[in-house]
Parts: sequence; C-alpha cells; structure tokens
Amino acid sequence: MSDTLSTLNWLVEAGADEAIAAEPVNRLAAKPAAVAPMPVAAPRPAAPALLTGDTIGDAQAAAASATTLAELKAALEAFDGCGLKRTASNTVFADGVAAGGIMLIGEAPGRDEDRIGRPFVGRAGQLLDKMLASIGLDRASNAYITNVINWRPPDNRDPTPEEAASCLPFLRRHIELADPQLIILLGAVAARHVVGVSDGIMKLRGRWLEYRVGSSMVPLMPTLHPAYLLRQPAHKKLAWRDLQAAREKMQLLGLPRGTTQSN
Repeated sequence: MSDTLSTLNWLVEAGADEAIAAEPVNRLAAKPAAVAPMPVAAPRPAAPALLTGDTIGDAQAAAASATTLAELKAALEAFDGCGLKRTASNTVFADGVAAGGIMLIGEAPGRDEDRIGRPFVGRAGQLLDKMLASIGLDRASNAYITNVINWRPPDNRDPTPEEAASCLPFLRRHIELADPQLIILLGAVAARHVVGVSDGIMKLRGRWLEYRVGSSMVPLMPTLHPAYLLRQPAHKKLAWRDLQAAREKMQLLGLPRGTTQSN
C-alpha cells in the first residue's frame, strides 16, 4: 500500500493529474490491422419524370380520323394539345372554296382573325383580296385560304416550334382533303413549316417548288405575306411578279376548277 501511495505521489509531482485508461497501454505492442469502413452506397439517381400525353400523336390521330373538311374542322376545335388555344378567342380554320383547286396558306391569325374566326379578314386580308382579284381569284368562288397555326399567338409573335408541331398534322390533312392543284405560301413562316425550307422569303419567293398531295406532286410557290407588303409597299412589285407567274401556271393547269362552297 505504501508503495502504491509513493508511486501516486511521484506521478502527481511529475505532472500526471488524470487517468486515461483503466489498464496501462503498451506502446511497444504491434497495432491491430485497421478495419476498412463499410462502403456507403451512392444515392440512387431519381427516376426521370415520365412524360404524360403525346401531343403530336394525339394531333396525328385526330387529323387522320377526319374524312371531310367539316370533320377536320370539328376535330381541330376539339383538340386541346396546343397551348395557344387557351389564350385565343376562336379557332381559325379556313375561308373560301376548296373546289377551285387553289390553296393559299398563311402564318397565323391576327387580332381581327381571332375575333371573327376566319383567316385574313384584317388589313392584310383586304390587301390579299385585291391581290387575288388581280389574277381572277375570289375566296367567295374559287380560292381557299388557311394558316399553318389555327390560334392567334399572343402579341402576334411567331409560333414556337412546339406550337407549330402540334398544328402541322392538321394542316397536312387539311391539304390532303382540300386536294389543291396549286399552292401559294404567304410568308417565310408558312414556307418553313410546309416545305421545311429555312431560307429567307426574299430568296424563296417566286420559285416554283413541289408538294406531294396523295400520289401527285403539286406546284407550290412562296411569296410575300400581305402584312409584310403593308410595311414594305415598295416590294409589292415583287409580289405582282409572283402573282403573274401563278396566273400563268393556273392557265396551264386549267384552274380554277369547280366552285362548290366548302366551309
């Protein structure tokens, strides 16, 4: 006991004032092998969100189901896959007589078209009527007019690729059912979406292209949009040249043909 007390007194005097273990530690003994830590599994990435709905597929199915222009119009009015419909007042389908064999395709409805529900009824439409009259056409008897987009984009902006893609199945079916013998595209947006050509309209205008309708290749010409001509009246002479070429083609094809009202 006295030896133990002497040892404790010596440790205290040496500065050791606390114990760190119940048993002495042998500093010369070999250290045990380190145990590798259990690997921590990396967090599993979240599953990608599933896409709901198939807007393009729905549009294709709805358009394909139509066998007449009236059925196509009803299918388009029931279609909710294009966001533009939510901000538009009316679905703008077409105007004129498809049986004449001449189809004009513009870009999208504007304010007046959205309000009335027919294409080309504002200032640009009034100019278009004068352009058509200059080559013997009249939407009341032998010309048929529609647009790539059937609902007005807010502030008359260009449609987005997604908006156009949801409308194109209806346009393609529209062309098939109207069965035109000559197509005139009004403006660069129409040219880009109908024939897939991204060149500027000043480069495209006046050039004859072709579009397949059923088993036939139909002559197609892009020209300047009437709204553009209102902003750039000096270019009306270019549109007049295009109209003259269209009239010559109409004569070769024996157009316009019958005049049965189609909508």
